[in-house]
Amino acid sequence: MALPFLPGNSPNKHLGKERFHKSQHFDYSNGVPMLVGSEKPGIGGELLIGQRIKTKYSVYPKGEGSDLPSWVAFDKQALCFEAYFQEIVPEARDETYRIRKCKIFFYLEDDTIQVVEPEYKNSGIPQGTLIRRQRIPLPPPNDDHFYSIFHFNINQQMVLYSHTFTVTNCDPFTRNFLTKLGVRLNDPTTIPDDPYSNHREQIEKSMKPLRPYERRDTLKQFLDHDRKVLRFFCFWDDTETLFGDPRELILHYFLADDTIEIHEVIAPNSGRDTVPKFLRRGKLPKHAPTQIKQPGVLTDRTVLNVFASTSQGKRYILDSLKTGAVHEEFYKDCDLMLGGEVNVWGRKVIVADCDDFTKDYYRSKYGIEDFTPVQYKAPPVPKPPRPMPPYNGFGSEEDSLSSCQSLLPKAPQKDFRKFMEKDRCGLDGNVLNFRAKMVTTDQVDRDRVFIISFYLCDDSISVFERPQRNSGVLGGKFLERGRVKKPGQELFKSQLSEYFTAQDLYVGATLCLNNKNFQLLDADEYTFNYMEQRAEEFPKANVGNILSKLRSVPEEKQSEIRKFLALSDPRNTGFIPYESLRGLLMGLECGLSEHEVLVLGRSFSEHEQPEVDVGLMLAVAQDFLKKKHFVELPDMARVFTHHDRHKTGRLSTKETRTICKAFQLPLPENLLRGLLSKFADGEDVDYHAFLAGINWVEHPAPPVMPEDILKFDLNPRFEDSGPAVKKANYSALLRDVFISVSDNSDPTAATSA
Repeated sequence: MALPFLPGNSPNKHLGKERFHKSQHFDYSNGVPMLVGSEKPGIGGELLIGQRIKTKYSVYPKGEGSDLPSWVAFDKQALCFEAYFQEIVPEARDETYRIRKCKIFFYLEDDTIQVVEPEYKNSGIPQGTLIRRQRIPLPPPNDDHFYSIFHFNINQQMVLYSHTFTVTNCDPFTRNFLTKLGVRLNDPTTIPDDPYSNHREQIEKSMKPLRPYERRDTLKQFLDHDRKVLRFFCFWDDTETLFGDPRELILHYFLADDTIEIHEVIAPNSGRDTVPKFLRRGKLPKHAPTQIKQPGVLTDRTVLNVFASTSQGKRYILDSLKTGAVHEEFYKDCDLMLGGEVNVWGRKVIVADCDDFTKDYYRSKYGIEDFTPVQYKAPPVPKPPRPMPPYNGFGSEEDSLSSCQSLLPKAPQKDFRKFMEKDRCGLDGNVLNFRAKMVTTDQVDRDRVFIISFYLCDDSISVFERPQRNSGVLGGKFLERGRVKKPGQELFKSQLSEYFTAQDLYVGATLCLNNKNFQLLDADEYTFNYMEQRAEEFPKANVGNILSKLRSVPEEKQSEIRKFLALSDPRNTGFIPYESLRGLLMGLECGLSEHEVLVLGRSFSEHEQPEVDVGLMLAVAQDFLKKKHFVELPDMARVFTHHDRHKTGRLSTKETRTICKAFQLPLPENLLRGLLSKFADGEDVDYHAFLAGINWVEHPAPPVMPEDILKFDLNPRFEDSGPAVKKANYSALLRDVFISVSDNSDPTAATSA
C-alpha cells in the first residue's frame, strides 16, 4: 500500500544537494569557450530526465606545461594504423574475394579520421582516399556519438560507414602515444594473403626470362658527366682547294654520351656565310667516309636462329660471342690530343689548343701535363695608337675627350666606388682641413688666415677665409669647391691635366690655387690621425720613412745631436721642449719637412691629459643647454632605454654619441667627448648618470664664469695657442734612430756619450 503524497511521507530529493544554480548556455569544450545550446543541463548541473551528455572530443590528460587546447597542442599530429578489409568479388573466374590494404589516420587535434589505400600499379580499381577526413559516427544504436581515441586498438575490428576494417598494426609514435594514455595494446597481427595478387605475381615472374639480356647501362655515364663538355680549338687547312684558306674550328666533346659537335669561327668581313654548325652533334667514326651499311648490319645484339619449324614456329637465342657482328670505332676522349689529327668525314682537322676545364680533365684522368698549343696562325697585329686631339677649350677636358671617343658623347664617368668609400659616413667626415696663409709681399694679405679643405670622395678643394676684426677684409668663401689643376701645365694638350691629390697637401707645403700661393701652416687633429692611420698612402705621415731619413745622418753629426740634447735637458728627465727638437731636426740636412717633424713629435710626445673638474664640465654643459632651452632630455632617456636591450643601464660610447647627435645636443665637440669619457667605464657609458648630470631642470648646477665657458666653447684645432706637442721624449727617439744605443740602458745614457 503506497503512502499518500503528503508532507513528510515523500523523500527529499534535495537532501545533501549543494548546487542549485541555473545552468548557463556557455561552457568550455576541449579548452575552447562554446555555446552549449540544446544540451544545456538542468538546475545545479544535473541531467534532465532522459538526457545524456554526448562526448564531443577525446579527453587527453593534462601534462606538464601550459594548458593549451588540443587543436594547438596536437597540431599536425596524427596516429597511423595499418588495416585491411575484405571485399566480395561476384561473377569473377579467378577470384571470389579481395583483400585490400589501407591506412587509417586519426588526427589528434579534432578527432577526425581519414582512410587511405595505397595505389598499386595496374590494379584496375579506384584507389587512394577511401574516406575523406571527417568525424565518423559509431555504428547504430550509438550513432549519435563519434569515434574517439579510446575506440582504437590493435587486432580488433572497426565499422566505418558499414565497412568492417581490421586493424593489424601501428607505427611507433602511435604505440608510444597510446601507451602513455594508459591504453593496453593488443599484439599485432598479420594481413592475410590476397589470392589474386599472388596469382598476378606468378604470371609476372613467368614473363621474365631465366637468362636476361646483357645490360647496357648508359645512365651512370649521363648522370656523372651531364653538362660537362670538353672544348678544343682546331684548324682545317683547306688551301689545297680552289679559293680555299685555313679555317678555324671549335670542337665540343660531350662526356655524357661521347658525341662531337663542331662550330666554325667566321671572322668579320671574311666573305663567308654564317652557318649554325660545321658538324651536327653525333658520334664521329674514325674511318669515314665508308660504304653505307645495309639495314640490319649494325645492331646492338647478335641473334642466332637455333630452331625452325613450320608447325612449332622459330626459336632464337642471343649470341654472347657476337659472331659476325660489325664493329665500328668512334672517337673517344682518349683520341683527342693536342697536335693530333681528327678525321672529320675525310677532312683532316688539327687539334691546336683547349680550355682550362679540358686541361684539368686530362690532367686528373690521364696524368697529362704537357699542353703546349700548336701555332697555326700569325700573332695578331697590334692595334695602331689612336692619338687624341688637343683640348679645344670648350667645357672640361673630360667632356672634350668623351666627344672624341664616340659619335654620341656621354657624360664622363666618376669614380663611384671611391665616392662610396670616402664620402661622409656618420661622424667620419673624410675631409682634410689645413690652416694656411697667403704667400705674398702685401702686408694685408700676409695676415689673412685661410682654411683649406680637401674632400677625399672626389679630390675637390675649397678655401674658406676666417673673418678677423678690424682687418678690412671680408671673410667667407674664398674658393668654390672643385678640383684644382696643378700649376705649370699646358692648356691645349692631348693628355689630361694633373690635379691636386691628398698626398700633395701636408704641413709646410705650398699650393698654387688660381695663381694664388698658399702655405699650409697646421692641420686639425682629424687630419693628423687620418694620415697617420693610413701611412702607406701618405709618405709624409709614415714614421718608418722618417726614421730611415734620420738614420742616414753621418756619424760625426750623431755625437753633436747627443750633446745638443744633453744640454737641452740639464735635469736628465728624458724630455725636451718640442721647439728645441724641431729646431734640431730642421737644421739637419736629411730632407725633413714641417709635417714630418710634427708627426715625429706626436709619435714621441709626452701624453699628459690635464685633469678637468667634472662638476665644472657639468655646470658648463647645463649652461649651454639652458641658453638653447633644450628640454628633450626625457625623450633621450626613453631612446637610451630602448637601445639598452639587456637593461644594464649602460651603452657603448659610439651608441651614446650617435643618440646625442641624433637629438642635436647643443654641446661643443670637445665638451661632449670629455663628458662621455668621465661617465665611461671601459667601453660602456652610464647613460643614467650622464643624463642626470646634464639635466638643468631637475638638477641645476651653480652658475659658471664666462672664462670657464670659453674653455669648452670653441674647438681649439686651429687656435693660435702654440703647437699641440709640448714636450718630446728624445730618449725613446734616440733608441729608435741610433741602433748603437741599447734598449735596456738608462734613458739618458745615450746623451752622455
